[in-house]
Amino acid sequence: MPSRTNPLKLNPLQLKTLALLQALAKEPAFADPPDSEGTVRIRALPNAHGDHFHIGRAVVLARDATGLSNPNVYNVLARKGLILAGPAGEPILTAAGLAYETGIAEQILHASPH
Repeated sequence: MPSRTNPLKLNPLQLKTLALLQALAKEPAFADPPDSEGTVRIRALPNAHGDHFHIGRAVVLARDATGLSNPNVYNVLARKGLILAGPAGEPILTAAGLAYETGIAEQILHASPH
């Protein structure tokens, strides 16, 4: 049986934020490689220019990324075991967080025209 999308019943802001963190975790410019436990530390968040920012080759609208600066979103994701807080407060995706099926990434990560 295929895995169910969003089994932890994250709200749309939490889903968007997790999907963005998952995308950032794949980019060496923003994240460390996975450690022995499968966790990935996000070292930096992208800077918006205008109404968007880039994650690798994808463009993300700033309006889809408001959760990246919302501590309440991080608290929920941590409580559900999807992220940890790093020593400087940076998000660390757990193996469960990396594998979580948000079902929303293709809606917020757009192909870059430049």
